[in-house]
Amino acid sequence: MITKDKIKAGAMALMLVTSFTSCADWLSVDMEDSIMENKLYETNEGFLSSLNGVYAKMNENYSSTLTMGAIDVMAQYYDVSKNSTHTYYAYANYQPEQFKSTSNALWTTQYELIANLNTLLEHCDEAGSALNAVYYPYVKGEALALRAFLHFDLMRVYGPIYRENTAETVTIPYAETSSKEIQPLLSAKTVMEKVIRDLSAAADLLKDDRIRTEGVLNGASDNPNENTNLRYRQYRVNYFAVQALLARAYLWIGDKEKAYQTAKGLIAESEEKEIFPWTKKAAVTTTLNPDLLFSSEVIFSLYNTSRTNLFDRMFNRSVNLNSILCFQGETLEEGNAESKLTYYFDDMGDLRREYMWKVEEVNQSDEEGGTVGSHKVLCLNKYEGVTAAAHRYMIPLVRMSEIYLIAAECTDDLEEAVGYVNAIRAVRNCVNLTLTESDTKASIQEYITNEFMREVIGEGQLFFYYKRHAMPSILAGNGFKKDWSGNAVKSTVAIDMQNYVWPMPEVEMDKRVVSE
Repeated sequence: MITKDKIKAGAMALMLVTSFTSCADWLSVDMEDSIMENKLYETNEGFLSSLNGVYAKMNENYSSTLTMGAIDVMAQYYDVSKNSTHTYYAYANYQPEQFKSTSNALWTTQYELIANLNTLLEHCDEAGSALNAVYYPYVKGEALALRAFLHFDLMRVYGPIYRENTAETVTIPYAETSSKEIQPLLSAKTVMEKVIRDLSAAADLLKDDRIRTEGVLNGASDNPNENTNLRYRQYRVNYFAVQALLARAYLWIGDKEKAYQTAKGLIAESEEKEIFPWTKKAAVTTTLNPDLLFSSEVIFSLYNTSRTNLFDRMFNRSVNLNSILCFQGETLEEGNAESKLTYYFDDMGDLRREYMWKVEEVNQSDEEGGTVGSHKVLCLNKYEGVTAAAHRYMIPLVRMSEIYLIAAECTDDLEEAVGYVNAIRAVRNCVNLTLTESDTKASIQEYITNEFMREVIGEGQLFFYYKRHAMPSILAGNGFKKDWSGNAVKSTVAIDMQNYVWPMPEVEMDKRVVSE
């Protein structure tokens, strides 16, 4: 397992390499820092510690802002937008002026990690490098893939809705060296070309990844002489994760043919070798350490020993209504038209509906912090703490169901598309969708959208799905409203297209102004 000692060693390695403030201030290191950096890369273990440090520090952005927190609130999963005192109110109402600090932190940390990866990559190919030949393709492959991954997510946040007429829009820098020079802002097209280039190079380096022949290796080896450096592949950006990210990137730029072929190839190999098997119903329904993440299907994830703390801060019933992220509704029972579950799930037996939510009574406070009442709401328990389970510290970043839905979206064969959707529904205990003569590509796309919403709650992907499709209207956080006759109907939120693009953060703009 990726032990606490490994995480600490990685974090220390990250601090040893350098100190960063923005991509405009790459490597402000003094002589002592440079000496420590060189010492770090004098051993094979130093390379591994540096890479582990990147994985560990990724938790700063991906354990909250880019997974279960801000980005999911912007996708209107939760009942936030009408509560002006809610911690996440600015995100639910697309007020970037109110979350500047989050944007600054997101940008700064991403580029800190990228700079660290670039330093690592430069040392990988130095003459006489201490990096062992066995580890070289893993370390360099994962570093290139992570560099692409981090830039791609910056692109998805700060870049335009990618279309032919927006491809030349100036967006973000793509940092490829450890230079201290300010990096130029590049067009969306150029950034995505570099993302795909790095991912393709990583795929070639990782073509012999152990995961392809031995599976995810989530456990200690039977060989007492084997360490864990090349095990626990779900917590590394492995060969299949790179393929999944390529499919995601191709689809982002509208290349459906390449996205389809990449997704289809990944699905075929995973199914043949059972690399990421569907999670069994019994693993979800058990009362002892239920697997609400469907963890066997996760291709790439974070390892976060503080996951329970994140759950307690955002989803636990003890959190005040002014901070908790929850669905509106007072019961899980069928026929409760005022529950948001009614509009998200079309099958009462859906495992995601039946086991991921609890009806809880949560207190509400006034502006002074005094309790003024309580309300019953639907609380997400997807990340609730479990013990002695392999998935206890997992936060998914890429999962197999997304790959099935990419294939469904990209094929022109409607029967094939519905088949991919039904493959997911079958293992979620839902009835199959039936293709009818009236079905069109648009109606199939609606099936895909609905299934995607259900699959990635708490994983930060829905907002980017909406952005990619430039959706002008999405399901509202409160889930319903009353019509003229008093009946509950779906409530939607109109989205201005500019709300899909975060403004360039002040921390970067200020650096560029000063440099000019």
